[in-house]
Amino acid sequence: MSTITPEQEVISNPIKRIFLSEGFVFTLILLNAILIFVQGYKLEAYPEAKHYLELADDAMSLIFLIEAVVKLNHLGFKEYWTSNWNRFDLFLVLISLPSIVFRMIPGMSLNLGILLILRVFRVFKFFRFIKFFPQVEHIFKSAQRAVKASFMVLAGFFVLVFIMSILFCYLLRDYSPVSFGDPLISYYSTFQVFTIEGWNAIPAAIDAESVANNTPLSATATFFMRIMFIFTFIIGGVFGLSIVNSLFVDAMVSNSNEEAEEDVERIRAELNVLNAKLDRIIAATNAQQVDAAQLRADAQAQMDAEHAAREAAEEAEKERQRREYGK
Repeated sequence: MSTITPEQEVISNPIKRIFLSEGFVFTLILLNAILIFVQGYKLEAYPEAKHYLELADDAMSLIFLIEAVVKLNHLGFKEYWTSNWNRFDLFLVLISLPSIVFRMIPGMSLNLGILLILRVFRVFKFFRFIKFFPQVEHIFKSAQRAVKASFMVLAGFFVLVFIMSILFCYLLRDYSPVSFGDPLISYYSTFQVFTIEGWNAIPAAIDAESVANNTPLSATATFFMRIMFIFTFIIGGVFGLSIVNSLFVDAMVSNSNEEAEEDVERIRAELNVLNAKLDRIIAATNAQQVDAAQLRADAQAQMDAEHAAREAAEEAEKERQRREYGK
């Protein structure tokens, strides 16, 4: 009895052939994205069109659910769940279902903004096709390694931002409550300075705000304030980000180098295996050649012995004939 392979099962089953086709799924995702895009417009003036768009959107969600079920049935739960892409895809499908449930159950209501957000999540199914980009797995692994390598530097960077933000909060909250009124706002403003975004605009805003609040800074205070911001900009924006970037890039490059070294070692091991096989073949060939030479030598020795025996027999016959004639 012949065994049907998974590939043959897909070919013979039209439902699996359709829903396991990446081209079909990609087309659905594209259509779903277009539907979400169109629903972003205010369609209150076109209630019928809005209703049909919502129905099409719900139909897309159900088709995506069927696709996930078919794929789960085809691969089996264990194999399906081992893939991060499949888990991510199933998560996106499941978070799109509440919007359908709340509309189908009578008496259930939910804020339309939340419903739209739940439907918008399905657009992220485009990320499924990132795996088809060239060397995407290599890029993800390199980025993950780079984040791990630069984690402590990033942690130190955010601790430094925290310290400077608390300092600025206590020094400037009475003069600029909009930018440094509490530690959280101060942290955001200080982070802007660290990222070289608005580092020169924030001191100017402090001056303007302090004047508007009738609490202007003195010339000496303004001078030292600007010195502090310049120091923060240099330490965080120039050196801090440069160190983080260099570590991140170095980690990604070193990961590539390590992979290249692993490839070289793998190729070297394969060559060693091939050399060992070649040595065994050569040894076997030499042994066969030695055996063949020995066989030829034995055959030649046997032929020489037979030839010598014939000559001896002939000489003995001649000697016997001479003796007979002599008599």
